[in-house]
Amino acid sequence: MNKLQVSVIGGGSWGTTVASLMAENTDVSIWARSGATVTEINTNHTNEKYLPGAKLPSNVKAYAAIGDAVKSADVLVMGVPSNSFRDVLSEVRPHLRAWVPVISLTKGLERGTDLRMTEIIEQELPRHPVGVLTGPNLAREIMAGQAAASVLATDDDNIAAELQRLFNCGLFRVYTNDDVVGCELGGVLKNIIAIAVGMGIGLGAGDNTRSALITRGLAEITRLGVALGGKAETFAGLAGMGDLLATCISPQSRNHQVGVQLGKGRKIDQIIADMVMVAEGVKSAPTVMRLAQRFGVEMPIATDVFEVIEGRMTPEEAFRGLLAREVGSEN
Repeated sequence: MNKLQVSVIGGGSWGTTVASLMAENTDVSIWARSGATVTEINTNHTNEKYLPGAKLPSNVKAYAAIGDAVKSADVLVMGVPSNSFRDVLSEVRPHLRAWVPVISLTKGLERGTDLRMTEIIEQELPRHPVGVLTGPNLAREIMAGQAAASVLATDDDNIAAELQRLFNCGLFRVYTNDDVVGCELGGVLKNIIAIAVGMGIGLGAGDNTRSALITRGLAEITRLGVALGGKAETFAGLAGMGDLLATCISPQSRNHQVGVQLGKGRKIDQIIADMVMVAEGVKSAPTVMRLAQRFGVEMPIATDVFEVIEGRMTPEEAFRGLLAREVGSEN
C-alpha cells in the first residue's frame, strides 16, 4: 500500500488512540485544541490528560494550527465531540484537498438538527467520501495492547478496502460494513442504554437486572435504528451489540459512570462538571427522544433515562416504572 498521509482532528483519548494505531502503517498528523497537549505529544510522545501512562509513536506529530495538520491529508479522521463537530469542520474546509475521504469517530447526534456526524460532513464538505469507524473500542485497553475489533462503514467498497488496511493494526482488527446509517446509530444509541445500566449498578442492582436492561435496550435501539434506515443485522454485530456490551459493563465507559453516579443520587450537572471528557449519551438523549417520537418507536428504557437526566424523575422512580410496565411478547 502506498503510504497515505493521515490527519486526525481531535487530541482526546480516542482520537489519540486511533492516531497511534494508524502510525503503525503511516505517518500521522494530529490537531489538538490545547497548545500544551501539542507540545506534550511532540516533546514527550505522551498525552497524560487523556491516556495516562501510554507512549505514543514518534511518527505522530501534533499541530496547534488546523491548516498545518490538514493541508497534506489524503485521509481525514474526525475525533471531536458532537457539539463542536460542525464548527471544526468549517475550520477544516479551506485547507482540505478535494475528494479526501472523511471518517468520523464521534458517537453522537447534533443537537437542534438531529443529524448524524456523517450527515454533517456531507453538508459541510460536499463531494468528500464519508464513513465511520465504530465498535466496542475502549481507548485505554487498546493503548495497553489488548485485542479489539472495530467496524469501518462506508458505501464505497474501494475506499473501504483501502482504509481497512490503513486502520487495521496488530491486535486491532477492522471489519467493513456498507450500512453507514446502522453502524453510526449503533454507536449513538447505545450510550443512553449504558446510562440506564449504570443507574442500576448505582442503585445496587445485580447481574440479572443488568442483563435484562442490556437485552431489552438492544431491542429498543434496533427498533429505532431500523426505523431510521439502518439494517437490523447491523445491531447484532460489533457496531450494535458489541459496542453496547462494552459501554454498559466497563467502568471505563463515561456513559456507564454517569449512570452509576445518577444511581447514587448525584445530580447530572454535578457529574458533568467533574468529567474530563464528554459523555455523549447525556447530550444525545433529547435528540433520541425526538426521533423516537417522530418515528413512533417505543423506547421505555431510554425514555426513563431521559426523564432522570432532565430531573423530572429519580433513578428509583425510573426502575419502579420499568418494573411496573405491562409485559407482552418479547418480539
